[in-house]
Amino acid sequence: MPPIGERLRQARQDRGMTVRGLARVVDTSASLISQIETGKSNPSVSTLYAITAALGISVEDIFSDAPAHGAPPVAVVDAVAPAPAAVGAAIAAATLAAGDQSSSSATTQGLRMLAQRRRVGPVVKAAEREVLHLDSGVTWELLGQLPDTHVDFLRITYAPGGSSSGAGVLMRHSGTEWGHVLAGQLTLTLGFDTYVLDPGDSVSFDCSTPHSYANHGVEPAVGVWFVAERFS
Repeated sequence: MPPIGERLRQARQDRGMTVRGLARVVDTSASLISQIETGKSNPSVSTLYAITAALGISVEDIFSDAPAHGAPPVAVVDAVAPAPAAVGAAIAAATLAAGDQSSSSATTQGLRMLAQRRRVGPVVKAAEREVLHLDSGVTWELLGQLPDTHVDFLRITYAPGGSSSGAGVLMRHSGTEWGHVLAGQLTLTLGFDTYVLDPGDSVSFDCSTPHSYANHGVEPAVGVWFVAERFS
């Protein structure tokens, strides 16, 4: 597994941000940021997304190590692989990061505000969706969100050749996941099993089971997904 903490610390230092400053942006403690950077604690999916969004990097940058030779990696990434959890905060932060960043103070304040769960809706028009494009060929569109909830309501599109992890690894994280395919064909690897999902097919499973999605077809695969985080 790549040195996640070292990479996050280097990215923070490159941007001239202190541990306390980053903690304020992602609405967590400086102690937790320090533990993550020193490898004493692994970040949750939502925390990792908030940190990478605040630093202006992608989650995939953290897992960019390619295998030296042979077959693609089959490792399972625990709790920190790209997954839809907390995508609302990630979309909002990425949208802000793409805009005018001439004022670092304003950017910090905006990221802190957007990292919090907020209301999206009650009606979201198709042309007004918040969108996040991933380098792995996946597009997330936020269909709605309510404050003080931890359920993401998403329209997800996998371009031909797109996958849930650019490195080809399986992922697992806390929570449960429900999905319904609207168009195209999507291949789900769930544990030791592989399923081909066609339009009209649905899935539901515990996200602690190692899993990944990939579009091996020639047209985009589109579906509606609900992802609920689980807290112990």
